[in-house]
Amino acid sequence: MKVIMSGNEAIARGAFEGGAQFASAYPGTPSTEILENMPQYKEHVYSEWAPNEKVAVEAAIGASIAGVRSFACMKHVGVNVAADPIFTVAYTGVTGGLVIVSADDPGMHSSQNEQDNRNYAKAARLLMLEPSSSQECHDYMKMAFELSERFDAPVLFHVTTRICHSKGIVELGERTEVPHVPYKKNIAKYVTAPANAKKLRVNLEDKVAKMAAFSNETELNRVEWNDKKIGIITSGISYQYAKEAFGENASYLKLGMTFPLPETLIKDFCSQVEKVYVIEEMDPYIQECVERLGIECIGKPVIPSYDELNTDIVREALLGEKPETYSSDLQSVVRPPSLCAGCPHRGFFTVLRKKKGLMINGDIGCYTLGANEPLAALETTICMGASLSMAHGASKAYKMAGADTKSVGILGDSTFFHSGITSLIDSVYNHGSSISIILDNRITGMTGHQQNPGTGFTLMGDPAVEVDIPALCKAVGVKEENIYTVNPLHLDEVDKVLDECIAKDEPCVIITRWPCVLKKMSQQDLNEFEGLHKTQCHIDQDKCRNCKMCVKTGCPALISTKEKVVVDTTSCVGCTVCKQVCPFGAISEVNR
Repeated sequence: MKVIMSGNEAIARGAFEGGAQFASAYPGTPSTEILENMPQYKEHVYSEWAPNEKVAVEAAIGASIAGVRSFACMKHVGVNVAADPIFTVAYTGVTGGLVIVSADDPGMHSSQNEQDNRNYAKAARLLMLEPSSSQECHDYMKMAFELSERFDAPVLFHVTTRICHSKGIVELGERTEVPHVPYKKNIAKYVTAPANAKKLRVNLEDKVAKMAAFSNETELNRVEWNDKKIGIITSGISYQYAKEAFGENASYLKLGMTFPLPETLIKDFCSQVEKVYVIEEMDPYIQECVERLGIECIGKPVIPSYDELNTDIVREALLGEKPETYSSDLQSVVRPPSLCAGCPHRGFFTVLRKKKGLMINGDIGCYTLGANEPLAALETTICMGASLSMAHGASKAYKMAGADTKSVGILGDSTFFHSGITSLIDSVYNHGSSISIILDNRITGMTGHQQNPGTGFTLMGDPAVEVDIPALCKAVGVKEENIYTVNPLHLDEVDKVLDECIAKDEPCVIITRWPCVLKKMSQQDLNEFEGLHKTQCHIDQDKCRNCKMCVKTGCPALISTKEKVVVDTTSCVGCTVCKQVCPFGAISEVNR
């Protein structure tokens, strides 16, 4: 049967057909939909959301050692978090096949940085596969488990945003049931104490040599002969761009296995063409190998080494053909991203931004939009969980400098579980004085409403223990009187609590608790959050003085003109933040 699938859907299907029994991940664009597509196979594959990527990989390693095929997936920055176990499992090897999916985001469509994780394969010595279509996502994933077991090694499955989210025709197959391999204690293999690790390190080089020999003979790396005046070496989505740009006017060495690179095959291919182009996104990963082999080639910097490639960029860089453009008198409206109408974070930021003498450290989540005007309530964003650590470090620096600045760290509930807990421990343990703010909107918001340890449900929809955030904060040493839970839409309440925390010289935690406006509400939500989305706001134009105070909250449900402000009733959910900031009492609630 043939169906249309995205790359992420095809990866999930390939894992199912390939006999996987365990899957774990932390959601992150562009990888999120891989695990979201696994519960449909729950009769055969157990799948779960992990608190972070390191835990996901470690759980998959445990399942592999216990004897079943397993995989973990994450976006490119998630591999940074999981690098510790990844580098070491390359030494130990596997029992059941182990696959680690890295979904890179060239162009930073939804990321704080841009990196080429093919370099991880080289650094950690991981066999690496790079599909270039949805069909290959499906096929390569099945093959990845087989290769992992064949070489006793984890496999890095490298994809990018365009591969993950583009759709194509996929021919489906049947699931291969792979027998469980009974566990056998093997201390020399799995205990990486220095004495064992030294031997495993030598053995790893032997594995890489065997992988390299396979790379030169496998059909994963194939030659497509056409005109031999130009030979193109490429992989992943760049293969599609190269084919669209050159068609049959060039021959292609299409690489599907890119670590180890097939050096013999590369030399043979290049010897039969007049000119060699290397077309790849991001770093000159393949190009450096080609040049090291003494082969002259054209690649970087003619082809950009940053941002996402496309066919037009390749044509202009290598063929000198500028893309056709279309001119129009129409002007597009610039609409910067903003927090949704009714977002619970808006109320908190509306109050926070008015406080003086604060350094406000943000984190990774939809609340990062709080840095945008008109809220302008965040000043830093580095990586998951960094806000609380940075706030602690900054507070120590301000004290040493004799400054009165108070330091604040802000993150979401899922980010707190991911890597904020240890940051809070750091502040408490080291006599910090920063304010830690946990925005609990009852779901993992930015990546599309995945469950997390605080929502009460698992990935597969089963009821789960819900982490008690206030109790957790108390358990790590925050004094009970310094832990506050507030409704972020009640501005007076937020204002009072912020003032109390600013006045204290010891760790304080503020937890905002109100569901994301887009969340599919559970019965628990409906019971806990009374009056949820039952009203809308209305502006009395006779009382309105058009002062724009309500507009400064940044709510997209408020439409402002020179003459007046009106409420867009199609998006207003009655959060009442605008009503609370109106100095003239011109805004009221009405039933929906």
